[in-house]
Amino acid sequence: MKKYLNPKDLPSLPSAGKKEKTTETGKKVSFFDTVFKIARTIPRGRVTSYGAIADASGLKLTGRMVGWAMNAAGSAKPAVPAHRVVNSKGELSGASHFATPTLMKELLEQEGVVVKEDKIQNFKTVFWDPGQPSSKKSIKKKG
Repeated sequence: MKKYLNPKDLPSLPSAGKKEKTTETGKKVSFFDTVFKIARTIPRGRVTSYGAIADASGLKLTGRMVGWAMNAAGSAKPAVPAHRVVNSKGELSGASHFATPTLMKELLEQEGVVVKEDKIQNFKTVFWDPGQPSSKKSIKKKG
């Protein structure tokens, strides 16, 4: 079984001129923690992209940096649903980092996501943007 890096063992990336995020106790929050927190909010049966997570993070992250963090998600506690993060074309570009070559596809299909040839078929329909306000907010009535 492939071993994944522990984010705690890796150095934090510089904040590129921004103030580093800290918790109420003053502990620095790594970009891994930020990425994992966003990824944990992806609803079951939905997917998002590396770039969408980067945009929603509020940090100066790139999709590539999010991919690097997702590669280390296997050791994160609580678990991170890394199978729900794909590239901007809906391709399972991270599938090779799972325990088996088909595990990412199998996990998505268990949630009702249709995947053919390592590409999500209804990508626009199942895409979830972590930067958008929740659709559960009440809708104002006209009148």
